[in-house]
Amino acid sequence: MSDPAATSSGPVADANSPSSPTRYGVSSGDATPWDTIAALVGWLDRESALPAEQERLLRILKLSEEAGEVAQAVIGAVGQNPRKGHSHSWEDVHAELCDVIVTAMVALRTLTPEARQVFDGHLRRIAGRSLGAVAKPS
Repeated sequence: MSDPAATSSGPVADANSPSSPTRYGVSSGDATPWDTIAALVGWLDRESALPAEQERLLRILKLSEEAGEVAQAVIGAVGQNPRKGHSHSWEDVHAELCDVIVTAMVALRTLTPEARQVFDGHLRRIAGRSLGAVAKPS
């Protein structure tokens, strides 16, 4: 499975690189997903030369690109394109879905420092509406 933090827009920094997100206080053993997302957002912010508003919009638009990659992987997994055949596996689809999730989390965290609370509250509302019970936060 590919690294969910990787994007198709460029290479992933080596963990020993000064610009790597792992050099900014996130160790894989004790970090929560939201800790990792906060570190990724900080890393992206530091590496960006764009104005903040433009960066924010592009992080939201990045979701469309990642969703397109999921579609491409599904088409490749089922072999729907006769010219390309079975160009992807279902594991590729899993990885692309993870990329969508990470990209959405990065976009949400870019919009609000309270991303975890926003997401938890929204998920509870969906659970209450769909499952008939309010899910307890973790």
